[in-house]
Amino acid sequence: MSIDTFTINDNHRLNLPTIDMPPRILLGAGPSNSHPRVFAAMIAPTVGYLDSNFIQVMDEVSELLRYAWQTNNEYTVVVSGTGTSAMEAAFANVVEPGDRVLVGVAGYFGRRMVDIAGRYGGDVRCIEAVWGEAFTLDEIRQAMEVHRPQVLAVVHAETSTGVRQPLDGLAELCREHDCLLLVDTVTSLGGVPLYVDDWGIDVAYSGSQKCLSAPSGVGPLTFGPRALEKIDNRRTPIANFYMNAELMGKYWSGTPRGYHHTAPAHLYYAMREGLRLVAEEGLAERWARHQSVAEAFWAGLEEMGLTPHVALEYRLPSLTTVRVPAGVDAAAVARRLLNEYNVEISGGLGDLAGKVWRVGLMGYNARRENVAVLLRALAEVLGR
Repeated sequence: MSIDTFTINDNHRLNLPTIDMPPRILLGAGPSNSHPRVFAAMIAPTVGYLDSNFIQVMDEVSELLRYAWQTNNEYTVVVSGTGTSAMEAAFANVVEPGDRVLVGVAGYFGRRMVDIAGRYGGDVRCIEAVWGEAFTLDEIRQAMEVHRPQVLAVVHAETSTGVRQPLDGLAELCREHDCLLLVDTVTSLGGVPLYVDDWGIDVAYSGSQKCLSAPSGVGPLTFGPRALEKIDNRRTPIANFYMNAELMGKYWSGTPRGYHHTAPAHLYYAMREGLRLVAEEGLAERWARHQSVAEAFWAGLEEMGLTPHVALEYRLPSLTTVRVPAGVDAAAVARRLLNEYNVEISGGLGDLAGKVWRVGLMGYNARRENVAVLLRALAEVLGR
């Protein structure tokens, strides 16, 4: 049959203009605005996924991530995918069918942990807290004694509630029970004090688009020695090819490097620049900036008669949940902020849908001028 016998169908052939997106101020739950230097890094030339120059970029990303996470873990990489891909990679590698997994569910992303762990055959048990509150060490200890898990999974910075979960004492508890500590750091890495090694975290994952001020599309992931030992001694194969730690490891640190997938080079460039900005500023200074800017926002809310949803003791500086006043349409306010002021904030998720707004002051966006713009816009929209 000749190719000339087929007719090209032009039904879906669009004639489009060059893409033109509005320059929003992204003060929602993510993504945050990328730093201009991050965008500049992305125009570097494309090279092959095993080019020696690209391998150097990968090595630099790993080393800078070790600084940001405060870890010496050899296995510190990025998954070529969003933060959710790093989340799935964490569970896919350390959870085997029948493993008891205890998940602290105090928000939307705790529930996602439950879903993913179950999909890999985990015998998932839950400890639950009211959305907007944190677990106490005693609550977790009691649940550990009842369920005797192989993995304890908690969210350090719950994006749906704005809660910072204290991690003090969890590592010691996990070691008492021969259990891995797996922690979601998507909204804390680069914006909130976080010490993977000193806090005894065995597995951590994050995202690029929040406090690291890079585009979404790469997911940081780190495995400590105890996690790697569990992976090495699995009874069953890792039930995922793309996020398989052994296969990814050959690409990130094999001798020679082995092909696993074609990495999104320009997103790696962006991640490198975002992490370079973290290193230039210094973690102590960066954490202090996020805290100071958040406190300025909280003070402004108080002056307007608005209330943060989370008690100060557990409140995240990188993301604040603001209670919607009685009689106010939360979605309508967010639409006006976007359409009239070019400012994006997020609505509530899950149990807090319609009850709170979520305001992110993360990475490049953690600046006082953004606080001033948002507070003035909110005051005008709410008539305060």
